[in-house]
Amino acid sequence: MTPAIRINQVAKRYGTLQALAGVDLEVAQGEFFGLLGPNGAGKTTLITSLAGLVRPDSGTLAVMGHDVQADYRNARRLLGVVPQEIVFDPFFSVREILRIQSGYFGIRNNEDWIDELLFNLDLGSKANANMRSLSGGMKRRVLVAQALVHRPPVIVLDEPTAGVDVELRQTLWAFIRRLNQDGHTIVLTTHYLEEAENLCSRIAMLKAGRIVALDSTENLLDSHANHALRFRLADGDVLPPPLASRATRSDDLWVLPFEDYSEIGALVDTLRAAGCTLKDLEIGKPDLEDVFLDVMRGRAA
Repeated sequence: MTPAIRINQVAKRYGTLQALAGVDLEVAQGEFFGLLGPNGAGKTTLITSLAGLVRPDSGTLAVMGHDVQADYRNARRLLGVVPQEIVFDPFFSVREILRIQSGYFGIRNNEDWIDELLFNLDLGSKANANMRSLSGGMKRRVLVAQALVHRPPVIVLDEPTAGVDVELRQTLWAFIRRLNQDGHTIVLTTHYLEEAENLCSRIAMLKAGRIVALDSTENLLDSHANHALRFRLADGDVLPPPLASRATRSDDLWVLPFEDYSEIGALVDTLRAAGCTLKDLEIGKPDLEDVFLDVMRGRAA
């Protein structure tokens, strides 16, 4: 099957800054894919290159098999991009904006889909409001609707929930999950790593214009994140030396790393044999934030 997105050896330099340094990446049709990285890693440059707004110095990009430069019209028709910046036309209402956006793609009589977008993004009450009167969160909802108005099979979300409230996040993710279940390919960039962990089946991490980690979310968590027992002991209890050498302590909370869940029973037995009384016990789950920090520090690629 043709990949939804194919990126081959894409490089881009701005003066002395190497924004992208030979990126290779494929995203399969129907994937919910995460693209993570610190500020300045090259995520937005990669997305704008995919949208045809930036011409890379070398390499190729394709959307559903259509080359972004050689076959721009078809590639762009198959792609919807929600930009990170809030950009809007102050002279039109929400519904007018979506009608105009439909016209850019040669789509007429699109009212039914526009109504569905307004409903699912909770914009129905603002359909006839001027864009200038909307809050920042409402404007961001309109950006999402604009990206989806031509029903693209591939959707790229560049920090779609930055600075917005919890209600919008829940509304947006419920709608985007439904689109993904219907077969749409979703590519998400976000600094909210919990979002990426919960939503994305596969993740690439970008650093200084290069992909430094690429795997399923489950494999990244298993191979990089630390498992740990977090516990508190009764007053006066002393951690036995074999465990104290491995554990760290913050106030009265002990953190004891372990490799495999099968070790937990033996660790608890050791505590009991030493006469320790557990006041509180928690099994620390692997966390994508730990993985991200490890990768960005260069501990594993």
